[in-house]
Amino acid sequence: MITTESLEKPSLIATPPWTLTGNGVILVYHFSKKFVSEHGFLESYQHKSYKGFVGSVMLVDYKTSPVGPYSELLFIPGFFKLANQNTFSISKIYVSSHESVWNGIINWGIPKEQAAFGISEEGRVLKFKVDKNGQDFFEATIQKGIFSFPITTAFTPLKITQLLENDLILTKPSAKGKAYFGTLKNIKINSDLFPDFSNQRLLSTLVVENFEMKFPIPTRSNYEK
Repeated sequence: MITTESLEKPSLIATPPWTLTGNGVILVYHFSKKFVSEHGFLESYQHKSYKGFVGSVMLVDYKTSPVGPYSELLFIPGFFKLANQNTFSISKIYVSSHESVWNGIINWGIPKEQAAFGISEEGRVLKFKVDKNGQDFFEATIQKGIFSFPITTAFTPLKITQLLENDLILTKPSAKGKAYFGTLKNIKINSDLFPDFSNQRLLSTLVVENFEMKFPIPTRSNYEK
C-alpha cells in the first residue's frame, strides 16, 4: 500500500486537472492469470480484485506536462473489480522525474518510482532503454508502420483505480492523437524490476504521436478490505 509520509516534496507541485502532450507506444497484451499473479507486482488489493482480459505495457515520452517533460514505463495487468466497477489498475510504473513521482502518487495514487530513460528514433525505428541505479532493466525496439490513423478514447472511456492509503482513487483520463500500427522487434527485461512479459500473447502494437491527454480530478471512495 502506498503511504505519503516518506515522500520528499518536490520543488514543483501541480494539482489536477492535468493536460499532457507527447509520443508513446502501447503494447496490448493478453496476460495469463498465472503470470500476473506470480510476476505482475500486484499489491494485495489488486490480487483480490483481478479479473484479467486485456492488459498493456506503455512507453511514453511526455513533451509537456504541468511538472515538465518526463518519460514513463508502466504495466497494466488487465481489468480489476474495484469500487463495484470494472477498471484498469497500474501495478508497476517508472518515470524519469521526482516531480512526476510525487505528484502522481499524491494526485491519483499511481505508484510511481524514479528511473533513468534513454529514448531514440532513427527513421521508423524507436528504441527505449530504462535503468535504475545504473542497472539497465528494460530495453525495447519497435518498428513503426507507414500509414497513420486518428486514435481517441472518446468511444472507449478509460478508468484507472489505485489504492492510496485507505482510499480508492478513480480517475477517468482521456486522450487523442495520431497512431500507427507497429511491430515489436526486440525486448529485454530484468524481471526483478519489471514484469518480463516477453512470453505473453501480444495482441497489438500501437505507436502514438502528438497525443493530448487529460488527467482530471479523481473521485475517492473508502476501501473496504
